[in-house]
Amino acid sequence: MRVLVTGATGFLGGHILGALAGEPDLEVIAACRRPDQLPAGFTGETRVGDLTDTGYRKAVLQGVDAVAHAGTWAAFWGHREQEHARFFIPTVELIDRCAQAGVERFVLASTVAAGAPGPVRTTADRDRPPVPATFWPHLDMLQDVERQMRRRAGRTRMITLRLGHFVGPGNRIGLLPALVPRLRTRLVPWLARGRARFPVITGVDLGQAFLRALRADLPEPFDAFAICGPQFPTAREFITFLADELGVSPPRYSVPYPAAHALAAFCEWTNRVTPGPAPFLTRSTVHLAKDWYCPDERAEQVLGYRPTGDWRAAVRAALREPEIHRWPRLVQ
Repeated sequence: MRVLVTGATGFLGGHILGALAGEPDLEVIAACRRPDQLPAGFTGETRVGDLTDTGYRKAVLQGVDAVAHAGTWAAFWGHREQEHARFFIPTVELIDRCAQAGVERFVLASTVAAGAPGPVRTTADRDRPPVPATFWPHLDMLQDVERQMRRRAGRTRMITLRLGHFVGPGNRIGLLPALVPRLRTRLVPWLARGRARFPVITGVDLGQAFLRALRADLPEPFDAFAICGPQFPTAREFITFLADELGVSPPRYSVPYPAAHALAAFCEWTNRVTPGPAPFLTRSTVHLAKDWYCPDERAEQVLGYRPTGDWRAAVRAALREPEIHRWPRLVQ
């Protein structure tokens, strides 16, 4: 099988390449803009280009049996026009071209926040209506992309992997990079007393999930799976551990989610009026900090996915990198 991995130089794409590298029957093709940033040791074919280029999107699929689409563009607030041009249009066209060409399988990297929270044990659970998030264009467009996958599924098997919150070295955007510099300000509160459970996942488990999704015998043309780590630490457990590792105090007070949403909306508005690197708080961050307890028994039953990653070890490894201590833009 010839597998195209988009976004091959990113945190997720690199771990997908690592998981596929040990499979002798898979021929891996890396799609990226900067081949010099591919993981060391990658020896497969490289197709250099930009997914925002229509000609490249057509050429990059030639002779491909499956696509692992980790090449996304994302912002944690606003940026609707950029999201549409750099993520939505390229992804929908890739889906359509895969269906037209009879590519065997298309696997999308999504987020657990694109579905409804709760355990995913049956097909009915998978089809629960997603949580509306008009305040977060990236999430809205992810949901629209999934609808397009449902429409085009058939000879091309369409699979959405709704991924948990990434932890580990090399990850530059997400919940952990957002928390680290903000915790040092001592202004971060608990949300709803820190009772929410975080669906954290390490890079190794992410790579294994894509490998399983590419190989599994799927009973339906379209399917979606929640892909998280073996543990769901509470926000209080996760943030207290992070604060201890950073040598700072954990939050001292708590605010309810509605108040946090209102403050985040104000921070986003302020950032538009007085632009800076990123708002102190965004509504997407508040959304991600809700209780996303979504163990997926179907991921094990259908895909054979069994996570083993240690989130504490992954966090410690990430904290050894200087980049994660800088104030992030929360946009690619």
